[in-house]
Amino acid sequence: MSRKYFGTDGIRGKANSRPMNAETVLKVGMAAGSLYTRGSHRHRVVIGKDTRLSGYMIEQALTAGFLSVGMDVFLFGPLPTPAVAMLTRSLRADIGVMISASHNPYHDNGIKLFGPDGYKLSDEQELRIESLVDGDADQLLAKPDRLGRATRIEDAQARYIEFAKRTFPKELRLDGMRIVIDCANGAGYRVAPTALWELGAEVISIGVEPDGFNINEKCGSTEPEKLADKVRELRADIGIALDGDADRVAIIDENGRAIDGDQLMALIATSWHARGQLRSDQLVTTVMSNLGLERHLAAQGIGLARTQVGDRYVVEHMREHDCNVGGEQSGHIVLSDFSTTGDGLIAALQVLAVVVESGKPVSQVCNVFTPLPQVLKNVRYSTGKPLELPAVQSAIQDAEARLKDSGRLVIRPSGTEPLIRVMAEGDDPQLVNTVVDGLVDILKREAA
Repeated sequence: MSRKYFGTDGIRGKANSRPMNAETVLKVGMAAGSLYTRGSHRHRVVIGKDTRLSGYMIEQALTAGFLSVGMDVFLFGPLPTPAVAMLTRSLRADIGVMISASHNPYHDNGIKLFGPDGYKLSDEQELRIESLVDGDADQLLAKPDRLGRATRIEDAQARYIEFAKRTFPKELRLDGMRIVIDCANGAGYRVAPTALWELGAEVISIGVEPDGFNINEKCGSTEPEKLADKVRELRADIGIALDGDADRVAIIDENGRAIDGDQLMALIATSWHARGQLRSDQLVTTVMSNLGLERHLAAQGIGLARTQVGDRYVVEHMREHDCNVGGEQSGHIVLSDFSTTGDGLIAALQVLAVVVESGKPVSQVCNVFTPLPQVLKNVRYSTGKPLELPAVQSAIQDAEARLKDSGRLVIRPSGTEPLIRVMAEGDDPQLVNTVVDGLVDILKREAA
């Protein structure tokens, strides 16, 4: 069944336009609330958000929707996505909500939903919510004596800080480490610097002055250039960049060079494997992760499982196969011993633990394997399904035949934008570039 509202990571769109307008959001709250109203107990929902201006409107509309179907609402204010997932379980809520469009600019916003177990909803659950959103809303309304109440939780940030600190090895401290952290003017702007400081680090914070408009603006994990400059300027030991809702991370070494999520997952997986902590001897990632990662892990006796793009698909595989380390090349890293979703701060703390234990600089510790040349380009389209066109299908088959066993080709539509993502990698960088450029040209011609 096709989706009308949900994409690869919840509902997302331009603020104050469908589906991220007050009317639709109200119905989403009613639909999700009624789906999780089971039994005679007082039902509760927890709501967190990032720092976008539109968060105020969406928070109020969701609150009204949940209250109208009889759910009590607990409001956290600005808080990372993984904190909302954690507190959903801690407060024994029936559902958790994060208002955020992650790494998108301020004029977008979104809704991420968590079940009572703190995990993102399944495709089936999302489709059920969609059917309720488009149904008769009056049938969902609670009786006057069953309306919900709204309460603001003042210590939500402090709860998450303590939780995050407990994931760092007790015998280690960050004393003597100079850390620059870029919080993207987003949801982690208070909690992340505080947690690092309380663990003993000297912390220099940037991207911690949100104004409703500057979230992810030339900062954060998707644009870490300012962070890299600051690391070099201050001769810091490491730079840590979060995105708008702090569920992904990028690391900058002491030389100002970026280290991607594949390297971080390799570091965590191999260090946990050496200590006997890596369950199922397997790392779970997506089709976008570098082939060099797969080859490196195989040499260490560690398997690699690939899923479709989207951290919730990674998590589903982890749960089905009892794995505790997974994530995406983009820096979404899921450590299920601690969290049910990606957590940029907790992933950074695991990297810092290895750095502290080794006594070596980040540039040596975090460059775990040599990646194969990889090229990713996007092609924007207006209508239709370009990947189903015969000429495009034929070109894809030819490209796969050219790469053979020396590389990989991944072509997929974006889950959040009208884009086709074309990625190829292999031992021959010239061939990789030729394959990608050829496919991009055909897609532009056929999808125009």
